[in-house]
Amino acid sequence: MDSARDRSIDRVGLYAGRVWQATRAGLIAAVRHSGAAFRRHLDGGFAPAGRRSAPPNLAVSDLTVAYQGRPAIEGVTLDFPPGSMTAIVGPNGAGKSTLLKALAGILRPKAGRVLTGGAALQDIGYLPQSDEVDRDFPISVGEFVALGGWRGFGAFAPASRELATATEAALSAVGLATAQDRPIAALSVGQFRRALFARLALQEAGVLLLDEPFAAIDATTTAELLRLVERWHGEGRTIIAVLHDLAQVRAHFPRCVLLSRRSIAAGDIAAVLTDELLARAGFGAGAEGLP
Repeated sequence: MDSARDRSIDRVGLYAGRVWQATRAGLIAAVRHSGAAFRRHLDGGFAPAGRRSAPPNLAVSDLTVAYQGRPAIEGVTLDFPPGSMTAIVGPNGAGKSTLLKALAGILRPKAGRVLTGGAALQDIGYLPQSDEVDRDFPISVGEFVALGGWRGFGAFAPASRELATATEAALSAVGLATAQDRPIAALSVGQFRRALFARLALQEAGVLLLDEPFAAIDATTTAELLRLVERWHGEGRTIIAVLHDLAQVRAHFPRCVLLSRRSIAAGDIAAVLTDELLARAGFGAGAEGLP
């Protein structure tokens, strides 16, 4: 009798143990899942999976983006093949920066779509115009550049020693090795542009969007940063840059988009930058620079 009762107690205990183990495993999984969801919600830039993947086939389809109800670009359809290097040119107010911000996910389309080929926004690096950054913010050059590696540590974990090493290497690559501890406010226009490039380098993105990357800087700095862009392109990355200097575009960019709120033309440089198409976009025949 006692033996039968003991066996019953053992079976109940075994069953209770299994239920507890299953419940515990479910609770742990739920906590991990909710924690990951919570982190994604608060820290969308965190993507520790890591290194750069092959660039996607980036495109826009019938894209319209508006400010306060007024379209900045309308019905734009374009394709940026993986590993391509494209300049976006057009007159002031043509919507060049607007297009770039839509590609970066900063602006939401009023109509149409941005197609990223399944890539996450973390796989798209964006270099803003210098005046879009608050230079008075109390942050050092090294800290500012290190934020390019945000996807590797996010808001809830300390930065790694590897990030410090990568930051030093990025600063050295743009000629700012001795400026790491200086405030960003102390940098010249050209030096700050170099810091922006160093920060972008740490993102390890397959697509790089550059908004007027060479504006208001000297010829030496421009030449050095152009070499860096060409090196990135040589690594197979997709480069899309808003530029004003047509001679620079012709010399360094194989492809071009001519924009004037709508897409006037897109394709190889020789086919796009013709007198006829430049005039249609709002420039005189033979224009060699853009306002």
